[in-house]
Amino acid sequence: MDYGMIGKIEKAKRYAQERERFRFNQFALTFHGDNNDHQVSFDNGAFHCDCETFILRGRCSHTMALEQLLHQMLPEPAQA
Repeated sequence: MDYGMIGKIEKAKRYAQERERFRFNQFALTFHGDNNDHQVSFDNGAFHCDCETFILRGRCSHTMALEQLLHQMLPEPAQA
């Protein structure tokens, strides 16, 4: 491996530790819940989940778990 790539790998490791560098704009994923899989998305600063709790309350354990996981990586309105 060339020295230039070694430097890039080290820089990537440093970046990965500095979560404030990242801001998610949108994504979609399958969340494997205890009972069922759920489709969760994030777009334009807002979460959406297909579970009953989210449909009724606008928040659920699936989206709250992602908020914790992605802390500092989401735009301010999405963070609780």
